[in-house]
Amino acid sequence: MKRIKLFLLILPLLGAAPLWAQQDVMISQYLFNGLLINPGYAGSHPYTSSSLLHRSQWNQFDGAPTTSVVALDGALRNNSMGVGVLMVHDQIGLTTQTDVAVNFAYRMRLGAGRLALGLKGGMANTRADLFAAELTDPGDPNYSENQQITQSARFGFGAYYHMQRFYCGVSIPTLTALGPYAETIEPHLLTTAGVVLKASDGVMLKPSFLLKAVQGAPAQLDLNLHALFQERIWLGAGWRSGDAVVSMMEIQVTPELRIGYAHDFTLSEIRNYSTGSNEILIGFDFGQGISAKRSPRYF
Repeated sequence: MKRIKLFLLILPLLGAAPLWAQQDVMISQYLFNGLLINPGYAGSHPYTSSSLLHRSQWNQFDGAPTTSVVALDGALRNNSMGVGVLMVHDQIGLTTQTDVAVNFAYRMRLGAGRLALGLKGGMANTRADLFAAELTDPGDPNYSENQQITQSARFGFGAYYHMQRFYCGVSIPTLTALGPYAETIEPHLLTTAGVVLKASDGVMLKPSFLLKAVQGAPAQLDLNLHALFQERIWLGAGWRSGDAVVSMMEIQVTPELRIGYAHDFTLSEIRNYSTGSNEILIGFDFGQGISAKRSPRYF
């Protein structure tokens, strides 16, 4: 109980800070939906792809971060263009932030694969419900107003190259922003790559990495290894430097429907008080081109 109270004491301080300058949210299952980290991913398949994801971080803490994501993208004009919509609702303590963004990608052939250049534009709405705080000093002037609400426009960029069994990309999901506290946002540079290798009959391996860099903080590296069994079940594990070890699974229920789950085993001191973080994903692919889909898709 004491550790929960301590966490709740920290959260009001976070709520009073400019959390509308929150940085990009942390999602472990970006491997199953590249639109989460790169606008160039939009339209990378000839069909329309949709997904719902929910993440609960730091189980057993009241007010701990939760994230919900709705993603939809598809190809246009004979796969030469792609468009996607991404909505992210992020909550921590007293503060909630909702981002809605449109992603547009122009795709061209390059060698044996395709290169996509993507742009992202959207709005972020952030609200701090300060009256929900349990204060030791009810007269604290920092909490004199019930809600602090602000909106900002955000823009990003990404490049994504993929072949049948290889992909790589570089992106800055939030390159610049306009609005209150926009100057406090630090762009994150993301670099990622992965390859699919045949291990044996019915078994494919996909090693991949994601490197995240931001000014004023140590770079963070994700290393992942997934195994695909009988073209239907993905089982994987990952390591996020200084943060967590991750286990992941995705099942291709039908050519259209897939479900996924991830669990983060925290490596920081929080592991003494929390069993980790959980993510659930449901994906559904549909529309023209679904009949020619590989089941499941590699990227």
